[in-house]
Amino acid sequence: RFSKDTFCHCSPEVEEIRGFIETLAEKVEEVKRKHSAILASPNPDEKTKAELEDLMADIKKLANKIRSKLKSIQQTIEQEEGQNRSSADLRIRKTQHSTLSRKFVEVMSEYNTTQSDYRERCKGRIQRQLEITGRNTTNEELESMLESDNPAIFTSGIIMDNITQQAMNEIETRHNEIIKLENSIRELHDMFMDMAMLVESQGEMIDRIEYNVDHSVDYVERAVSDTKKAVKYQSKARRVSVCDERACAAKRCFRSIACPQWSGVLAVVCVHGCLPVVQFACKASECWDWIELWH
Repeated sequence: RFSKDTFCHCSPEVEEIRGFIETLAEKVEEVKRKHSAILASPNPDEKTKAELEDLMADIKKLANKIRSKLKSIQQTIEQEEGQNRSSADLRIRKTQHSTLSRKFVEVMSEYNTTQSDYRERCKGRIQRQLEITGRNTTNEELESMLESDNPAIFTSGIIMDNITQQAMNEIETRHNEIIKLENSIRELHDMFMDMAMLVESQGEMIDRIEYNVDHSVDYVERAVSDTKKAVKYQSKARRVSVCDERACAAKRCFRSIACPQWSGVLAVVCVHGCLPVVQFACKASECWDWIELWH
């Protein structure tokens, strides 16, 4: 699930993408259930297999839609950065885009793992059926056989009296499932690699964002009373110049809280009541880009 702190203030487009990713994750879980149902039966019913194919098609369509929307946001951010624009709003959108991108890749990675696991389990069923007939195969031999589109290759050289029709049907079923899986993996490979590379390039920034968000949440409850105290002295505070931020931090008189207006921007209150609430956006815990008094 997504952190509420990261998306407490977001555009309809960001909210839409978040909903799409959550739907995608739900469909991946449904694929897992279909895999288990199909593997539980030597000859699964056609309805279950058709439902699995529909799910895979839905995932492909939805994943491409999410990718397109994330790319569009990325291009807008890059254009604004190219114009040397810098604002709290831009930083927030970059944070949200990075979080959405990584979550998208996480869901697609889970989908890829699910497909790979299912392929291995299908392959294992084929290998066991072949062993029952007296035909032992190495992993390399079986992989070579799986590359063929002809299911007859699995029964060549086997005395037909030694293999039941049920075993032949299961071998054919599992082989067909593997072919469908490999086609699906190939179709999504380029998209997955594209998004994975984007997230990797954002990795350092994402780690920094998570650090700031996680540590700000720890102070929320304690900061409520601090905020009330600061408001009480607001009139007095307006006549007091802002003290040196590094010195103030060294004195530990600030308390950090999640900003009530902007996600990803921290708010700070002075516990001594000598300053009003201030807000700042920072790229590192010790670096403040700007400070602005709230009036």
